[in-house]
Amino acid sequence: MPYPSSPSPGAPFRVAVTGVGIITSMGIGWRQNADGFREGRQALRPITLFDASSQRVQRAGEVVFDQPLPNTRLGRRQLARLDRASRLLIHAGSEAFAQSGWSAPEDANHAPADDIPIVLGTSAGAMAVGESYYRQKVGTPGEAHTLPHKVVLYQPHTQAQFLADALGVQGPVTMISNACASGANAIGHAFRLIKTGRASRAIAGGYDALAQMVFAGFDSLQALSTTSPRPFDAQRDGLALGEGAAVFTLERYEDAVSRGAMILAEVTGYGAATDLHHLTQPHPQGDAALISMTRACVEAAVEPSQVQYINSHGTGTPLNDVAEGMAIQRWAGPHTPGLMVSSTKGAIGHLLGGAGAVEAAICVIALREGFVPPNAPVSNPDPVCTFDLVREPRQAELNCVLTNSFGFGGANATLVLQRPPSRP
Repeated sequence: MPYPSSPSPGAPFRVAVTGVGIITSMGIGWRQNADGFREGRQALRPITLFDASSQRVQRAGEVVFDQPLPNTRLGRRQLARLDRASRLLIHAGSEAFAQSGWSAPEDANHAPADDIPIVLGTSAGAMAVGESYYRQKVGTPGEAHTLPHKVVLYQPHTQAQFLADALGVQGPVTMISNACASGANAIGHAFRLIKTGRASRAIAGGYDALAQMVFAGFDSLQALSTTSPRPFDAQRDGLALGEGAAVFTLERYEDAVSRGAMILAEVTGYGAATDLHHLTQPHPQGDAALISMTRACVEAAVEPSQVQYINSHGTGTPLNDVAEGMAIQRWAGPHTPGLMVSSTKGAIGHLLGGAGAVEAAICVIALREGFVPPNAPVSNPDPVCTFDLVREPRQAELNCVLTNSFGFGGANATLVLQRPPSRP
C-alpha cells in the first residue's frame, strides 16, 4: 500500500470505502446489482417514462421502482417534492450511509451529527423538472402558482440538500457537472479531501435520471444504438442511455480500522486530464485517457502489471472504444494481453453524470465478491482489443482495479481501487 497506516504529521492519509449504495436498471441495492453483473444480465427495457415513439430508439436502462424509499428524516412536504433523480440519489445514499455504520441524530429536531462534506456529480440533474416547467409555462401560462417551486427544485444543489436532510448530516456541498466524468470526479475530489487532511470523512457519488430532452438529443445525434449496445464489437453502432445512482461513504483508513468498520475497498489513486482534440470526439490515440490512467496509478504507486481489471468507459460508439483501447495499449505495454477489460454500459446503459460513480461501485462489488463483470456479448471484437476482453461471466480474485470515465468537452477521469489487506 502506498501510504503508512499511521501517517506522520503532514503525510497523506489512506482512504477507506466503508459504504456503497447503488441503484440501476439492474436493480435496487448491492445484492441485486451484484447478482446481475456477476451473471452478465442485460437490463435494458422499453421506455415508460415518456413517449419515445417518435424516436429512432425506444429502449433504455430505465429503473423499476419496485421498492419504497428507505426511511429517512425527510418531511412529508419534501417527500412529495422529490423528483426522480432525487429518489435515485436517496436510495443509493441511504444504503451507503447504513452500510458505513456512521451514526445520525436520534431525534429529528436535533442538530445534524457531523460536518460531513457531500460531493456529487451529475450531468442532467433535475432535467425532468425543467421539462415540466416548460410544458406548464407553454401549455397553461395562466397557471403559474407552482412554477417558483419548480425553479428551486430544478437546481442540482436542491437534490444534494434532499440527500443531506435525508441522512441528517451537514457540511459543505460540492456539485460537479463535468459531463460523463462527473461521478468519478466527485469521488476523486472527496478522496483528495480526506487524503490531504481537509476532511476525516465524506459522502461522494453521482446520479442521473432519464429525461426526454436528453434522450431526444442523443437520438438526434444518432449516437444511440438501433440494435443493441456492444462495446468493443467491430460492428458496434452506438450506446444506450440509462439512469441510476451510486454513493460512497469515504473515511480515513485508520479511523475505519479503529472503530472496527467493514472496509470494502481502498481508494488509492485519482487522475484527471482534458482532451483538447474535439468537443465530442476523443483523440484517436487516447492521449488524455493515457494521462488520466498514468496519473491515477502514479498516485496509487501501482504499475500496470499490478492492475488486474479495467472497467472501461466503453460506450459502444465507433470512435470512443478505439481511442480508449489505444490508450490502454499504450499504458499497459507488454502487460496488455493479460489485462482483463470490460464495459458494463451494455448491461445498464450509459448513466452520463452518474456513470463514473456507478462503475466505481461495480468495481468495489467485484473486488469484494471476487468476479469480473462481463462485457455485452461481442461476436467480432474490434482489432484494438489486444487485451483480455471479458465476454463471459468470470470468477477472479481481484486486488487492484481501474475504472475509466470520459466525457464531452474532453473530460477524462480514472480511479484506482484496491482490495484492503485482511485483518485478524
